[in-house]
Amino acid sequence: MTIKENLIKNGLATGVGKLIRIAEQLFLVPFFISAWGGEYYGEWLTLTIIPSFLAFSDFGFGTSAANIFLLKYTSGDEQGAANIAKSGTLMITIVVLFSIFLSLSIIIGLDKYGVFDKSLIKRSDAILAISLMIIAKIINFYNQFFESYFRCARKAAFSINLQTVYSAANMLLGLTVLLIGKGVVHYALINLAVSLIFNPIYIWKARQILPIHNRYKGVIIKSELKEIANKGFGYLLSPVWQAIYFQGTTFVVRLTLGPLAVAVFNTTRTLVRAVNQVFNMVTLSVFPEFQFQIGSGNMESARQIFRLTFTIVIVAALAGIIFLYFFGPWLYGVWTHKTLDPPAGMWNVFLVGIALNAVWWTSTITFQALNKPYYFTVLGTISAIISVGATYFLSQSHGLLGTALGSILLDLILALSILPMSCKLLDQPIKEIFSNLNLKLKPAK
Repeated sequence: MTIKENLIKNGLATGVGKLIRIAEQLFLVPFFISAWGGEYYGEWLTLTIIPSFLAFSDFGFGTSAANIFLLKYTSGDEQGAANIAKSGTLMITIVVLFSIFLSLSIIIGLDKYGVFDKSLIKRSDAILAISLMIIAKIINFYNQFFESYFRCARKAAFSINLQTVYSAANMLLGLTVLLIGKGVVHYALINLAVSLIFNPIYIWKARQILPIHNRYKGVIIKSELKEIANKGFGYLLSPVWQAIYFQGTTFVVRLTLGPLAVAVFNTTRTLVRAVNQVFNMVTLSVFPEFQFQIGSGNMESARQIFRLTFTIVIVAALAGIIFLYFFGPWLYGVWTHKTLDPPAGMWNVFLVGIALNAVWWTSTITFQALNKPYYFTVLGTISAIISVGATYFLSQSHGLLGTALGSILLDLILALSILPMSCKLLDQPIKEIFSNLNLKLKPAK
């Protein structure tokens, strides 16, 4: 199968998957608000900071093992890949056990200091619901590694389709819970049930598609465990900076402006960042083939894929900004049944953030494809801390407008730094990206 055929196939699968995930994020919001009320829903968003953090990653070790596995396999070292498969599975199992212990400790600590007593949600319901959500996320930790099996077999589209089924099941069953008037515990229980059913099927299918365990007996090598751990800590900073940024700004808004402001801030950011989901859809579509070409040593093909991706993301950003500028406020009113009313200034600031995000987002695939996480995650963590701090002070002086200004500071910092770093690693002159934008993928030389 050619590069173009794989890109198209992955793109179609990712497109459908992203539509379902966007629907999962956007479609359920009015039902949450209708069933639970704006303040109660805002409180739920605040309480789900811990499971939301876990949802971002497996603490990096699955990603690390997956990238090492793929780069070894595509370079022809199948025995080395089999070794990584065994070492990676062991490392993820250790992380799963540690995550359960850490999460329970955090919940006990929060309860000891009366955090749940101050919530609008009943204390026992809050603790049980968060615990169920955490278990559901921890079960997903194995998926990041086994996804690499599909990428090695150049069947990433099939993996994406399976993930789409998982998201659709969560959305439809979650909607059912809200429509029949159930609360947070039942909603969390449904999430756990879907995870318990889906994950064993996904792992079984991955091993069936790439049965490397039938050809090579993997062994655990201490140096490889260290390599997985070293890269894993780099990837660990990715969910850390995202949690600091997304959940940190949510907490700051709750602290300074109250639960209703949390609902306004998060729903506005969610709707505007639907355009950013298009960026993510594009990069998810190209990443399997992009990394495969790098692993196989075809750097010219990889650079062509990178330029194509950057072009599409820039065009999507401009289209999204224009659409949301003219139709966004009306769409937001319909979406929330006009129960929430974000300031116009806040809205426009978030639109600026779309453009800044487009500049740096594409570049992140380079660091993961080359398995060099520290290049991006350290800078992302620093930027997130600066952004949350700015959000805290600006929200006190400028209200919701200040929260938006503080929020897009991260995008500004990363836009000025990430793209040059990525281009340097790919040996791709920046001036050629902007002066030779070309949607046609030329054959590799």
